[in-house]
Amino acid sequence: MSYNTFGRVFRFTTWGESHGPALGVTVDGCPPGVALDEGFVQQFLDRRRPGTSKHTTQRKEPDAVRILSGLFEGRTTGTPIQLMIENTDQRSKDYGEIAQAFRPGHADIAYHLKYGIRDYRGGGRSSARETAARVAAGGVAQAVLRELVPDLRITGYMIQMGAMHLDRARFDSSAIADNPFFLPDASAVPAWSDYLTGIRKAQDSVGAAIELLIEGCPPGLGAPVYAKLDTDLAAAMMSINAVKGVEIGEGMGAAALTGTGNADEIRMGNDGPVFASNHAGGILGGISTGQDIVLRFSVKPTSSILTPRRTIDRNGKDIELVTKGRHDPCVGIRAVPIAEAMAACVLLDHLLLDRAQTGGQRGRIGG
Repeated sequence: MSYNTFGRVFRFTTWGESHGPALGVTVDGCPPGVALDEGFVQQFLDRRRPGTSKHTTQRKEPDAVRILSGLFEGRTTGTPIQLMIENTDQRSKDYGEIAQAFRPGHADIAYHLKYGIRDYRGGGRSSARETAARVAAGGVAQAVLRELVPDLRITGYMIQMGAMHLDRARFDSSAIADNPFFLPDASAVPAWSDYLTGIRKAQDSVGAAIELLIEGCPPGLGAPVYAKLDTDLAAAMMSINAVKGVEIGEGMGAAALTGTGNADEIRMGNDGPVFASNHAGGILGGISTGQDIVLRFSVKPTSSILTPRRTIDRNGKDIELVTKGRHDPCVGIRAVPIAEAMAACVLLDHLLLDRAQTGGQRGRIGG
């Protein structure tokens, strides 16, 4: 099996390579009658698009999406939706020197050991270029969620970039869309910019941490034991290129807590249960509680750097290799809209799963 498909009811299959003529996604399981057009999907792709600032790869791709099927008179028909994004700024010659060598930190050697063949031009399917197709699928999911759960909001932002950390006392969500780092603190942007400029000029790269806040998620999404909402969210984040760790709620920090400190106490409010805290990150037993869902993930430093690194070639010879081309000094920046897209796909999939199993019915508390 090739495993290029994600989801159960709302499913998408991505296709294409970094330096092929195009890439795209086939979305299946989308409910009929949902208002959708290319402009709506494009707004999400524009947030992920390369070359938008000096802090991302200078590959100039418009990432213009075309919807080839699944729509009639501006609404989904319930049939597969095919979305295509053409590649227009490939420079395959940049990768000629690595055709017979394995870049340290990349999937080159793993792909070769598994398949015996690999597309060395930008990494082929292992390239983060593939994530443009995911963001397009996420745009479709967002269109459906907008109609089914209008109060749902998915917001991603950076909380760390190497040695730079978000000062949560200065958290301002309105600043996220106005800077290239998706940073919720406008006052910190100059320092973060200078820091990453120094990293780039030193011919190096740096890792990052991203937080995702999901507000307005209805309770009851997720199913024990093998379709837990947190399981699928974690898998979705781990499927993003360069992600090496995911945590939900307190995450790894829960190891330092006591039971009295970690359990979120509950009282009855006027409109239902009220939680005194949210150490669980909005999910208990794999099922959403109605609280905010909070997750974080770490992204490793970009492996493509101009500093020589030791490796081997296909003949087993020891060599030093410099990875040329256009690369992100911090790949974590563009991971923010990708994470939002994957979360939207997971939430819609679970919403449709829940409707199929329970019909949306919920247990009652009190009179």
